[in-house]
Amino acid sequence: MTASNPDGTQDFGVYVHIPFCATRCDYCDFATWTDREHLQDSYVDACVTDLRRRVEEGLFPLASSVFFGGGTPSLLPPEQLMTILGEIPRTSTAEVTVECNPDSINRSGLDIYRAHGVNRLSFGVQSFDEQVLAGLGRTHNPANVERVVADARLAGFDNFNLDLIYGTPGESVDQWLATVNSAIALNPPHLSMYALTVEPGTPMGANVRAGALAPDDDDQATKYELADELLTKAKMPWYEISNWAQVGYECRHNLLHWATGDYLAIGCAAHGHRERSRYWNLRTPERYIAAIAAQESPEAGSEVLDLNAQREEEFVLALRTSTGVSARKVDPEVISACVDAGLIDHISSTDRLVLTRRGRLLATEVTVRLLAGNNAGTRYDGVLTAMGKDRPSV
Repeated sequence: MTASNPDGTQDFGVYVHIPFCATRCDYCDFATWTDREHLQDSYVDACVTDLRRRVEEGLFPLASSVFFGGGTPSLLPPEQLMTILGEIPRTSTAEVTVECNPDSINRSGLDIYRAHGVNRLSFGVQSFDEQVLAGLGRTHNPANVERVVADARLAGFDNFNLDLIYGTPGESVDQWLATVNSAIALNPPHLSMYALTVEPGTPMGANVRAGALAPDDDDQATKYELADELLTKAKMPWYEISNWAQVGYECRHNLLHWATGDYLAIGCAAHGHRERSRYWNLRTPERYIAAIAAQESPEAGSEVLDLNAQREEEFVLALRTSTGVSARKVDPEVISACVDAGLIDHISSTDRLVLTRRGRLLATEVTVRLLAGNNAGTRYDGVLTAMGKDRPSV
């Protein structure tokens, strides 16, 4: 798969990682820190220097998408964040997204974002229920979501996303449906919904090891199906397993990832992709700052995929999307079995295979089956045993 700009040129993305947070959520295992505020100025300077050097090398295509993630990018003073954006050469139609915590952004900050070329926002909502938010270790007030969405529209943003999490232990189906309906009532162009996962090394992971309730697979599957029904009725069809959007508001930066396009990594712990190589930067802000100051590469490691592995990865990522994969190289008997099991639809007009709702819940299993019908033995062999029976892969 390839991704293209509206003007027909090939897409190129830039991901900028902002690792600072005011508090750390109980489920979070991302590269974020709550005690590094004193590094913010040096970190921004390092990102700017890193970008300038890469531009000077002459190997920096115009970016078709820029994504500031974290961490909490909106925790930085807006002018500082926009200093980084100002160093990124980009197309006139580039999508520029900033992740925001509803508690750490206001109307004046949004006005600054908009004036400097930001045209998409992503708000970390997770839930509209205070009890569920407390269970996640989130601190924001649900009422602030309505306020920040209204402010975003007044600042001129017509493109924004709401992030939700489902399957928090103790969250009832009614609480989840209330959250989804509250989100829909705000008429967001885009919604992302993720099943809560318990990661080792997090407070939630420690609680589960100590005997606290863990997320339940069947509960998460039910909540996924109910939410998908509501969003489909609200004219927000799915376009990737965990993402729904009004037509024309699909996230172009994420589409670039699923199309295995190239994107540059800026900042500590950021991951990038160039041709068949994946790479990642030094994990901590201190090490990233030091590497840039010493005029050294901030990359910590990389992995080069051979042609077969690249094709396999393209297949896996494409299957996650509503465009699906070509049926031409998949065993017809495997296709028939998956269709009969209600896991995929075979779209005859395009000869493509697309996951059904049930198939999305069992995406890992379906992927292994289809790859086995394509190549004898894949690097995904054994995944089903590790994941357990009927475990949702979203």
